[in-house]
Amino acid sequence: MGLGPLELILIVVVIALIFGARKLPELGKGMGQGIKEFKKEVRDPAGPDVKEVVVTDVPARPLDPQTTVTTEVTRSADGRVVETVTERDHRA
Repeated sequence: MGLGPLELILIVVVIALIFGARKLPELGKGMGQGIKEFKKEVRDPAGPDVKEVVVTDVPARPLDPQTTVTTEVTRSADGRVVETVTERDHRA
């Protein structure tokens, strides 16, 4: 499926009809600049202004629990369910 000269001319004519003859040079210039920037980034992705960032791993430590919530469910003498919530602060 190759594109011959007739197909290329047809594509250019359709593009000229869609964008207009005055916009074609601007469109070509924008595409050229985009391709130029893409090639530049592929060759040197970091660029001259970007410094290398060094990441150091810091060992993680477990977090100290500050508050413990305990829920206790019991039955009273008359058969009702009683729920007791107790909070304990470990910071003190």
